[in-house]
Amino acid sequence: MIRHSRGSRSFRVAFLGGLLALGILLIACCAVTLSLSRSISKVTSTSSSSAPTMPTDPHSAMLAVAVSPEKQALLQELAGRFNDRRLHTPDGKVMTVEIRAMDSQTMLDLALRQALAEGNEPAPIQALNPDSSLWLGQLDRTYAEQVGAGETIAPRIIADTVRYAVSPIVIAAWEPVARDLGWPDRPVGWRDIQRKARADPGFKWNHASTSHASGLLATLAEFYAGAGKVRDLTVEDVQAQQTLDYVAAIEHTVRYYGESETAILERARAEGRQFLDAFVVQEQMVVQFNREHPPERLIAIYPVEGTLWADHPLALLEQPGPTANQRRTFQAFREFLLSPEVQRQVLAAGYRPADLSIPLDGKGSPLTAANGVDPTQPQTTLQIPGPAVVSVVQDVWWYTKRHTNVFLVVDASGSMRGEKLEAVQQALHVFLDQIKGDRERVGLIVFSHQVTYIEPLAELGENRIQLEQAIDRVQAGGNTALLDAVRTAYARLRRLGEADRINAIVVMTDGKENASGVSLQALVEEIQQGNQAGPPVVIFAIAYGRDADYDVLRALAEASGGQVRQGDLDTIRQLYKVLSSYF
Repeated sequence: MIRHSRGSRSFRVAFLGGLLALGILLIACCAVTLSLSRSISKVTSTSSSSAPTMPTDPHSAMLAVAVSPEKQALLQELAGRFNDRRLHTPDGKVMTVEIRAMDSQTMLDLALRQALAEGNEPAPIQALNPDSSLWLGQLDRTYAEQVGAGETIAPRIIADTVRYAVSPIVIAAWEPVARDLGWPDRPVGWRDIQRKARADPGFKWNHASTSHASGLLATLAEFYAGAGKVRDLTVEDVQAQQTLDYVAAIEHTVRYYGESETAILERARAEGRQFLDAFVVQEQMVVQFNREHPPERLIAIYPVEGTLWADHPLALLEQPGPTANQRRTFQAFREFLLSPEVQRQVLAAGYRPADLSIPLDGKGSPLTAANGVDPTQPQTTLQIPGPAVVSVVQDVWWYTKRHTNVFLVVDASGSMRGEKLEAVQQALHVFLDQIKGDRERVGLIVFSHQVTYIEPLAELGENRIQLEQAIDRVQAGGNTALLDAVRTAYARLRRLGEADRINAIVVMTDGKENASGVSLQALVEEIQQGNQAGPPVVIFAIAYGRDADYDVLRALAEASGGQVRQGDLDTIRQLYKVLSSYF
């Protein structure tokens, strides 16, 4: 067990020094994280990135770095300061760093595609800065599988790496909720979250899906807790029925899953406690939220069973090869990030710096009780398990997680003819592809002037093929009976009344409601009353194109505790992909 005394420097030495000396995270990087490997396993995998290509100058000293969104502001500022120094390479080129924000999966897709691309096209990015080293190992593994067949030593994409900031994964709870859970009088853990959710049907908490670092790291922590360990987690531990039962008991209290921490915090800012009571994020994001002086504080709860860390590695891409000057720029930027002045700025941004000589509780540190965090925590740091364990955890999560009943409600009115309908059909296939578990129930409702087709709700192990075929058969024509279609889906889910599952509707329209028998007011009231009386049905809505009835969709989403997004031809597939992470 790795335990650390309150406020001790040995804690940070054990964590950061242990990472560097033992390479714990880099070992775990090789894990076969199934959902991620599937998403980046082919060159043809789609990406929302439209980053411009780099100059063709073989002596270029400009380094483009893909950065996860939560670090964008900090890295933009640091890159600007670095660029202001006007450092030169031996041949007179000015070293510059450009920051390009994108989610971790998008940057992995982009890195793999450019590494496997044929020809001599310049690469859009030369370095990555995701939220966890787990993704770097997955990238290397996927690349090796495609190009390294028969080679004794597997080829790699990742070259040099550096960690300049870390942040523990915590459960963020509104202060009254945290106090109700037992904070600060006693340590709080996963069991407390489970008990609260079981005792209070109105309690809402979540962690992101395991395709996001915080979600995967939180899930690993739950498996550790279930096994009663803090290190040396084995495949046998993970597959033990006692562990699976423990994790399933916690996971089945999740209100719904979700996307990135950035998206979660945006909704928390906008909706406060109406959104969620508690959610998993990095400690740094609790600091960031509370520094904005919200009406109510978030409190970082460090699970008593132990926690894992986001280590934010900056990594140089070996494939396709950067120029010699880009390597020099990477090295210079690396040294800049580790300089004492920048390390203090990293702390000022709410991260824990890599420089062990900088006190976390010193003057000016934002890691304070006023910002809802405790620099002496966590008392227990969990060990990143080995590759086989991470693989099994991400696989069996689909069986321990809270399962779903979700209806896809699709507009097939006349305005959807042609390219629009083709884009939606592709997006629906993406949605289904992202849901790996066969126990999730999915149904399909197609509407135009009325509901024209219903594929009944069933587990994907039984109806995945039928859904795929039904999606391909959708044809456009007629008016827009949006409200009738949503009501049909809602009524079917309410009749099931399954409290142990996430009950949801994902609805898309590109036009104005003009053909329903039910009014918006009547449907909103029906949704509000129904959700109060029984298991809630959450509506996620997509307003597709400029003519979509955004106000109607927003009213439906807000009545159910869901959300509405706006999309177009370029973003519709990504929107469906994002929403699939909630289930």
